[in-house]
Amino acid sequence: QVQLRESGGGQVLDGDTLTLSCAASGRSFSYYAMAWFRQPPGKAREFVASIAGNRVVKDSLQDRLSISRSDNGNTVHLLIDNVKPDDTAVYYCAARLSGAVSIKAEDYDFWGQGIQVTVSS
Repeated sequence: QVQLRESGGGQVLDGDTLTLSCAASGRSFSYYAMAWFRQPPGKAREFVASIAGNRVVKDSLQDRLSISRSDNGNTVHLLIDNVKPDDTAVYYCAARLSGAVSIKAEDYDFWGQGIQVTVSS
């Protein structure tokens, strides 16, 4: 059974560095694209970053965000520097059977349950 489990969320202060992790289990994800999406309060889910052989990051976050994965491909990390209140959202990890990155949520086959991140000033 495939499972994606996010960790590292919670309350953070404006200006802090946030690190989220996603642990995938149930099969090897070495050749799969993995991604992070987020859903701010009252808004639609939006793409944050994706990683496979290459990386794609949301334009507005490129100067503050990095995505990486473990050598075995089954853990993906998301780091956001200088977090702001607008980063408050539920963050979701996703995995795609195709090895190609995508910014579209509908392209992903597996999803984590999401983890709340709240940035306070």
